[in-house]
Amino acid sequence: MTQPATQTVYLKDYAPFGYVIDSVELDFDLAPSATRVTSRIRFAPNPDSDDRRFFLHGEELTLIRATIDGTPVTPRDVAGGIEVDVPDGPFLWEAEVEIDPQGNTALEGLYMSNGMYCTQCEAEGFRKITYYPDRPDVMAVFTVRVASDLPVLLSNGNPVDQRAGFAEWHDPWPKPAYLFALVAGDLVAHPDSFTTVSGRDVALNLWVRPGDEGKCAFGMEALKKSMIWDEEVYGREYDLDVFNIVAVDDFNMGAMENKGLNIFNSSAVLASPDTSTDMNFERIEAIIAHEYFHNWTGNRITCRDWFQLCLKEGLTVFRDAQFTADMRSEPVKRIGDVIDLRARQFPEDNGPLAHPPRPDRFQEINNFYTATVYEKGAELIAMLKRLVGDQAYAEALDLYFARHDGQACTIEDWLKVFEDVTGRDLSQFKLWYTEAGTPRLKVDEDWADGTLTLTFTQTTPPSEVTPTPAPRVIPVDVGLLGPNGDEVLDTQRIELTDATQSVRFDGLAARPVPSILRGFSAPVILQRDSSAAERAFLLAHDTDPFNRWEAGRSLARETLMAMARDDAAPQGDYLDGMLALLRDDSLDPAYRALMLSLPGQSELAAALHEAGTTPDPQAIWQAVETLKQALAQHMQDVLPRIYAACQVDAPYQPDAAQSGKRALAGAALSLITRLDGGAQAATQYGRADNMTLQLSALSSLLAAGKGADQLAAFEAQWSHDRLVMDKWFSLQVIEAAPDATAATAKHLTEHPDFNWKNPNRFRATLGGLAMSHAGFHHASGAGYALLADWLITLDPVNPQTTARMCSAFQTWRRYDDARQALIRAQLERIMATPELSRDTSEMISRILAA
Repeated sequence: MTQPATQTVYLKDYAPFGYVIDSVELDFDLAPSATRVTSRIRFAPNPDSDDRRFFLHGEELTLIRATIDGTPVTPRDVAGGIEVDVPDGPFLWEAEVEIDPQGNTALEGLYMSNGMYCTQCEAEGFRKITYYPDRPDVMAVFTVRVASDLPVLLSNGNPVDQRAGFAEWHDPWPKPAYLFALVAGDLVAHPDSFTTVSGRDVALNLWVRPGDEGKCAFGMEALKKSMIWDEEVYGREYDLDVFNIVAVDDFNMGAMENKGLNIFNSSAVLASPDTSTDMNFERIEAIIAHEYFHNWTGNRITCRDWFQLCLKEGLTVFRDAQFTADMRSEPVKRIGDVIDLRARQFPEDNGPLAHPPRPDRFQEINNFYTATVYEKGAELIAMLKRLVGDQAYAEALDLYFARHDGQACTIEDWLKVFEDVTGRDLSQFKLWYTEAGTPRLKVDEDWADGTLTLTFTQTTPPSEVTPTPAPRVIPVDVGLLGPNGDEVLDTQRIELTDATQSVRFDGLAARPVPSILRGFSAPVILQRDSSAAERAFLLAHDTDPFNRWEAGRSLARETLMAMARDDAAPQGDYLDGMLALLRDDSLDPAYRALMLSLPGQSELAAALHEAGTTPDPQAIWQAVETLKQALAQHMQDVLPRIYAACQVDAPYQPDAAQSGKRALAGAALSLITRLDGGAQAATQYGRADNMTLQLSALSSLLAAGKGADQLAAFEAQWSHDRLVMDKWFSLQVIEAAPDATAATAKHLTEHPDFNWKNPNRFRATLGGLAMSHAGFHHASGAGYALLADWLITLDPVNPQTTARMCSAFQTWRRYDDARQALIRAQLERIMATPELSRDTSEMISRILAA
């Protein structure tokens, strides 16, 4: 077959496939380098299409034979697959192909991981398994038979026949090929069961490699919590007799929602107190929920084409965020999500990789599994829910499931159910899906005769993909606080639709302090002149947990910007405000821990750039270090009490209460270490009985330039555990001083346990380099060169992971000329690599075009 050339695919060119599929039967005879796949597929002309070209996708396949209705045929090789002349009516297509799972290092299609066969078919991996119309709008019922001498043979749906060397599975629910899954290996199950609300008994299994059985219990409990929650909150019940999860070491993503057979990166499902941190447990709980929730929002209702990816991902991310908020702390979850949005999605939305949540073109769809599609997509669902209200949202979702079950849908289908339920015209809201960029929301205020007038002006910077942005619908939640800190106006929702819009608050006895964008009610950048004193007032008195945190964050950001730009001293208002907050034992420890965290250095660079100043990474790093030292000294009398009060004298549980205490204790320890030379951290490391305590102590020591003995002991203790060693690799790079970051990363790439073909290990080490803002952007350019070296090495083996790591360079235009020249040289070096993958080529070309 002819390999597809790089070309741009456009949404406007969508047309349905010319044929529908009645049923699919697949037979696998597994062998590491010569697996045989036989397909029997019943096609019929699609009455909704006049296109009778019979084209099947296929890549890296060796065709053994092909027949139509039993008659041998010779397909024509064309770009990306084959063409065949077919009858006018229904027909049976049969083909036998040979594939090489062992040689499939891209980890797409059917591949091998430590002796285990597994699949990853989203977005376009199924075409590496057999010839097929590999597009999400072609849905069919699958029956799969697997022959192998391996003891465990799994696929989608319900088991039909299982015996030594053979298994047959049948999935009664029509699905697109990207949801196909197969796993075969020497695995052991952690079994459980669940009874649905209607009485269906479901067998649950979490399959792992021998030796990992002790890391399954939490994942299984998270699954059952997810199943209960989806029944109670969304009325969605599981629809098969079996739900299987498999842990895989070599996996490009976090997890995959294949119908009835979820495949997980082992880091996203395996957990135990001694090997996993509290953050690991929370992440695992959320990912398991996310993939399970896809059973309805992604599987039963899927997307018509890949341009609609945010339909399933944005909705499901929103649902898993609701779940985590219900399981843990709603304010802490919201703040964490916004920190992540600003760190990952805002730079994307304001740089060369900007695209709408629903793009109108792409070259390589794997490059659009982005924060814009996922996290911003979730923010759009949240805004829609705020605009229509909880009751209307619930009614619209019920209608969505009833109307579109078993269909491949579009954003228009999604918005239409809300229009039908509410009677609203959502054409302006749709701009959030079709335009790129982060709106800036400028607020001016006027006070006269007991009336406060707020004037909102929205602008979105133009970009190549959205050259003339239009005003959007923006829900802005506002409250007013009196001079004594009392709330004089509860939260009100203002719906902005115009470029400039004013709102009046009358009958006020005194000028209030406005609390604007409560709960981060829209993904915008708020621009409002306010004094440090006002932000300190909101930090002390705001009743909205998010905006109280935001006031502290703004104070920290302005303080650090002034320190980095003007060599200013730390602001007393900020230091005093943080001390008062730390002393407030009525506040959730997890919330106080978040309040103590400083803005990320990349976030500070973006803020300086937005304000017209070229950011200096070294000056930003120095400002952060200086402010941390000032915080430690300012709080030195209370830190030991906080640290002692947050010690947990009970068996380890990864729940919100214990996790919050450990988070605040860890924040306190990092500051105490700056005062005591690491004595307390060394003591904690020595007595730690769980990974959260062990790792927080080691992190504090490394950040203080100490901990060599503990680092060596950590490696000796955990060298047998691949997931814990990922932490060991990552932590050393992240905590290194800027002038040593690249050298540290380079040294670790020479370590015997650095397996660069494993995505987790590669991301832990080279991703750690990219995350270290001052280290990666060191003036020497060593960080740029090292990352480029490894991207060039990885690209022919795993282009998907390579392309995603290229985003480390996306903000290059915000820095000084010397750094831009160094980065450009590396980008051009990557671009000049012979036979560069289309995944990486698209990313680098877009970044260079900035």
